[in-house]
Amino acid sequence: MISNTHIKSALISVFHKDGLEPIVKKLHQLGVKIYSTGGTESFIRKLGVDVTAVEDVTNYPSILGGRVKTLHPKVFGGILNRQDQNSDQDEMKKFEIPQIDLVIVDLYPFEDTVASGASEQDIIEKIDIGGISLIRAAAKNFKDVICVSSRSDYDAFLGLLEEKNGETSLEDRQKYAAKAFNISSHYDTVIFNYLNNGINAVDAYKADYEQAKKLRYGENPHQRASFYGDFDDVFEQLHGKELSYNNLLDVDAAINLMSEFKDDKPTFAVLKHNNACGLAQRDTVLEAYEDALAGDPVSAFGGILISNTEIDKAAAEKIHQLFCEVVIAPSFAEDALEILKGKKNRILLVQKKFEFKEAQVRTCLNGVLVQDKNLKTDTVEDIKTVTKKQATEAEVQDMLFASKISKHTKSNTIVLAKDGQLLASGTGQTSRVDALNQAIAKAQSFGFSLKGAVMASDAFFPFPDCVEIAHEARISAVIQPGGSIKDQLSIDYCDQNKMTMLMTGIRHFKH
Repeated sequence: MISNTHIKSALISVFHKDGLEPIVKKLHQLGVKIYSTGGTESFIRKLGVDVTAVEDVTNYPSILGGRVKTLHPKVFGGILNRQDQNSDQDEMKKFEIPQIDLVIVDLYPFEDTVASGASEQDIIEKIDIGGISLIRAAAKNFKDVICVSSRSDYDAFLGLLEEKNGETSLEDRQKYAAKAFNISSHYDTVIFNYLNNGINAVDAYKADYEQAKKLRYGENPHQRASFYGDFDDVFEQLHGKELSYNNLLDVDAAINLMSEFKDDKPTFAVLKHNNACGLAQRDTVLEAYEDALAGDPVSAFGGILISNTEIDKAAAEKIHQLFCEVVIAPSFAEDALEILKGKKNRILLVQKKFEFKEAQVRTCLNGVLVQDKNLKTDTVEDIKTVTKKQATEAEVQDMLFASKISKHTKSNTIVLAKDGQLLASGTGQTSRVDALNQAIAKAQSFGFSLKGAVMASDAFFPFPDCVEIAHEARISAVIQPGGSIKDQLSIDYCDQNKMTMLMTGIRHFKH
C-alpha cells in the first residue's frame, strides 16, 4: 500500500457538467491522462483537452441505448487493481488494462426525476448502474484510487489538486471514499423507498438523509446535534434565529397537535415541552389566542404558538406582548407580520401543505423502534355511552375536543376542557390519579370553575378513584377508552352520581 500517490490517469463520466471545467483543465495541466464516455467526452473535447474514449480502451461500443458503457473488465480492472500486489500488476500487463488513479462520477438524478412527476419509465431509466458501480469500485480501492462522487465536492477537490499538484494522501482518499459510500447508500435508499411504495415501513424500513443541518447544540448545551431532513419542505421561515434542537421537537409536537383541528374554526394552541398548556377554539383567531393563553399564562412564557388560520393584526398585537420562541400559522397578514417581527429572535414560520410520514421512528437500545403513526382521531361514530345519563351535544363536542388534546399529551395524562377551551391537563405522570389531581389544581389556580367541565383520559381507569375525584371537582362527563376488567366500578359510580361516561375503545398512550 502506498500512502501518497500521484494522479496520472482519470476516468470522468458525469451527468452534470457544471463546475467540471476547471478540474479538467487542471488535470490537463498536470499531465493526467483522461478517459471518458459519451456526453462527458464531448464536453472535454470542446475544452480543447485530450481525452481517450472508454470505447477505445474496451474495444466495445456503448450498447442498449447507453445502459451499458463502462461495465467492462478493462475499466473495473483499472480501478480495482492493487498497486502493491505483483499478481495484480502482472494481470494488468497481460490484459493491457490501463491504470486509473482518479474516478469522477456522479449519478443520474433519480430523486429529482421522481420529484418532477415524471413517468415511471423515465424514473426507472434514472436508476444508475454503471455510475454506482464505478463509485463503489473506486471507493473500495481507496488505498490506491481517489473517488469524487458529487459535484458538491468539485471546489474542494480542485483546491486539493492545486495545493498538492495532483498528489493525494491515504487520508484524502479515505475521506472521499466515505463520502462516496454515503452518496451510494442514500441513492439506493431513495430507490428502495420509491419501489417499496405501499409497503408499510413497519415491515420494511430504510431511511437516509444526505444533508445534515448542524444545530447549535442538542437538548442541553453539552450535547452535539444535527437535523436530518428538509425543513424547507415543511416551513417557510419568515423571521428570527435558527431553530434549536428543542425548538424542532416542540414545532413537531405543535403541528401534529394542530393537524387534529386543521378544518375547524379558528383554533390556537400554546405548547411547552411538547405538551399543550393552552388551546382554544373561537370565532376569531384573537379570541382563540386569548383563551388559549388563559389556560396557563405562566407556562406560555417561552413557548411555541400555533394557529390553524391566518394571524391578523389584532391577534399579533396581543401575541407581541408575550415572550415566545416560535409562532406558526398557515399565513400572516402583512401588518401582523410587521408587528411580530418587532422581536429580533422570534421565529415566524408559515406551515406549508405536506404529507406527514406514516411511520414513527426512535432509537432504542442498539437499534430503532418503528411503528405506525397514531392516525386515529376519536369521532362521534367511535363513542359509546355506557352510563344511564346521556351526554348533551355540547358535552360530546367538548369530550371529543379534550380527547384530541389527550392524544398528543405525554402519558399518563388527564385533560380537562369546557366550551372549546383547554382548562388544564396533567402530563407525564406515573399514576392517572396524580395526573388528574395535577390538572384540577392547575385549573383552579388559574381561576377556572370545573362545574360542567369534561375529562378525557388517554387510557382506561383501573379503579373508580378518578371518577370519584372528578365528581368531587364537579366535572360532569368523562371520555375514556375503557377495557379495564373493573370498568363497571367506574360506570356504577357515574350512574350513582349522575355523571356521563363515554367509551371509545381506542387507547392513546404517548410515551
